[in-house]
Amino acid sequence: MADNTLKKDPAIDRLLERVVQDVRTFAEKQVTHIQELVRIGLALSGEKDLDRLLEMIVSDARGFTNADGGTLYIKDEDDDILSFAIVQNDTLDISMGGTGEKIIWPPVPLKDKGNENHSNVSAHCALVCDTINIPDVYDAEGFDFQGTKKFDSTTGYRSKSMLVIPMLDHEDEVIGVLQLLNARDRESGEVVTFPEYEIEMITSLASQAAIAITKMRLIKGLENLLNSFVVSIADAIDEKSSYTAGHILNVAELTERIVETIQKSGKGKFADIHFNPDEVAELRMAAWMHDIGKITTPEYVVDKSTKLETIFDRIEIVVYRIEILKRDARIRRLQKALNQNVDVTEDDMQEEQKLDEHMAFLESVNMGGEFLSDESVKKIRELCKLSFDMGGKSVPLLNEDEAKNLMIRKGTLTDEEREIINNHVSVTSKMLGRLPFPKKLHNVPLFAGMHHEKLDGSGYPKGLKGDKIPFAARILAVADIFEALIAVDRPYRPGKTLSESMRILGFMVKDGHLDSDLCDLVVESGLVTQYAKEKLAHWQQDDFDWNGKTYSVEGEVDFEVD
Repeated sequence: MADNTLKKDPAIDRLLERVVQDVRTFAEKQVTHIQELVRIGLALSGEKDLDRLLEMIVSDARGFTNADGGTLYIKDEDDDILSFAIVQNDTLDISMGGTGEKIIWPPVPLKDKGNENHSNVSAHCALVCDTINIPDVYDAEGFDFQGTKKFDSTTGYRSKSMLVIPMLDHEDEVIGVLQLLNARDRESGEVVTFPEYEIEMITSLASQAAIAITKMRLIKGLENLLNSFVVSIADAIDEKSSYTAGHILNVAELTERIVETIQKSGKGKFADIHFNPDEVAELRMAAWMHDIGKITTPEYVVDKSTKLETIFDRIEIVVYRIEILKRDARIRRLQKALNQNVDVTEDDMQEEQKLDEHMAFLESVNMGGEFLSDESVKKIRELCKLSFDMGGKSVPLLNEDEAKNLMIRKGTLTDEEREIINNHVSVTSKMLGRLPFPKKLHNVPLFAGMHHEKLDGSGYPKGLKGDKIPFAARILAVADIFEALIAVDRPYRPGKTLSESMRILGFMVKDGHLDSDLCDLVVESGLVTQYAKEKLAHWQQDDFDWNGKTYSVEGEVDFEVD
């Protein structure tokens, strides 16, 4: 009986063994590539800095394909161009764009004289949204590589294999182009064609990169939109009153400068206080938003420059009434002279002169000020008794509301009007509390709603005391009060000199209203004098005393905080 058992062929065994090994090696490479793609995808999604993200995209793509060089173009829709974002080349030791050297090369136009630019390989890739794999650019047809060849002749480099991949966002729109140059064999180091089996994976990487860029752009765009909206609202509030124009901008700037000063101090009471970028942004936005509640405050209250001002200054009505009283007095005087057939003497004119004195007094009182004496209040009450006849009806020189306003002890606001002004903080908290701020800005309503709280508990709207007021809110309070004190003018008072403003600030510190350490810091660091030099009128820039030391706007202050 014949033996049908196949004899083993060593050559076939070796072939099978080699095939199995090749398949195993290929599979291991694919697994490694997939793992690398996952790692790259996680890294791309976690990067928050756009420059570093762009650099990472090119570096990882080059590492994935073992490419010697790489270029990332970003599409500009407005100008219809591809702008260089990143350029890297190991052989030539080139690293431009992102955090590296600035790229000065001109962008690649997507159109040439109105026609689509298909002669440039990167422009063509963006226009047709297709991957292009070129074994040797010197032998490529259909594209103009004169610029590449000129670059090679200048540098001594030899551009050869090229892979150009469109980068698509979540809506399949081209946002850029990734160009890889000179793939190198991992064993020999020779320049080879980009292998086809890697193209699908590198295309996937490009898509992940595009989505990461788009996400970062969207986030940045939302942040810019929010910041622009905040600034617009702040501008609208400032423009509501000519007296407060620029206040919010100045408070925001002052707040940032105080934070910078704290960061620089690095020792003493502020040694352990540090603000990260998100915390600085949060406090900056709180400063921009701190007066948003004033959008509901009536203009006649915000702009009340005299005690009798509402929509207009009612002192004019009082003037007319005084003139009527003077007219009546003049008529009586002339009637008496006519009836008695005598000449008018100076004594006969005393009543009119007395009315002129009353008017001068009322005009002076109407201007407001730091303090109204008991004697002045008594005189106003006496003037309320004066009246004149109009159409058979007795009309008082001052009605009840006018008398109440003129007897305001300090400033120009009644208690009710001051409550309306103070209510802007509660409105600020209420308005901001309804907005869905992102997590890193969630304290904006809290800080903005505390800028009128005082350490001794006498502030508003909640009367918080001591450590109940966050440090960030204390910074905002100092910035807000200091800016208001040194403002050139307010409705209720003319501008003050720096020394007057700092004396008031000192009283507020002694009364326990403001953080004394913060106020010492802004003075001793030179922030006050520098800010005054930049912002105040020349006549306001006088010397001032603080804690027994004299400071000058013209002098230099050594920054040192114990």
